[in-house]
Amino acid sequence: MLNRIVVGAHYGLKDWIIQRCTAIVMALYTLVLLAILCVAQPGSFEAWRAIFGHGLMKFATFLFFISLFYHAWIGIRDIWMDYVTCTRMRLALMLVTLAVLVGYTGWVSLILGRL
Repeated sequence: MLNRIVVGAHYGLKDWIIQRCTAIVMALYTLVLLAILCVAQPGSFEAWRAIFGHGLMKFATFLFFISLFYHAWIGIRDIWMDYVTCTRMRLALMLVTLAVLVGYTGWVSLILGRL
C-alpha cells in the first residue's frame, strides 16, 4: 500500500478549480473587450482613454489582470515544485516569481489609476 505524505504543495482540486475560474474571467473579459472595440472602433488616444476611463471598465480590467497573475502564479509555482529539486533554489524562484507578480499588480494599479 502506498502512503502519500502531503507536504503543503497545494496540488489538487482547489487549485485546478481556481485556474479554471480565472481562465473563465479572462475569457469573458476578452469577449467583452472585443465587443466594445468592434462597436466603438477607437482610432485615437482619446477614444481609447474614454473606453478604459470608465469605472466599470477599470474594475473589469483590474479583475482581468488579478486573474491573470493568480493563474500564472499557480502554473509557475507548480512548475517550480515539479522540476526544481533543490529546496533553496525552488524557494528562491518562488519568491522571485511572487515578487514579480505582485510588482506587476502594483504597476497595473498605477496605470489604471492614471486613466
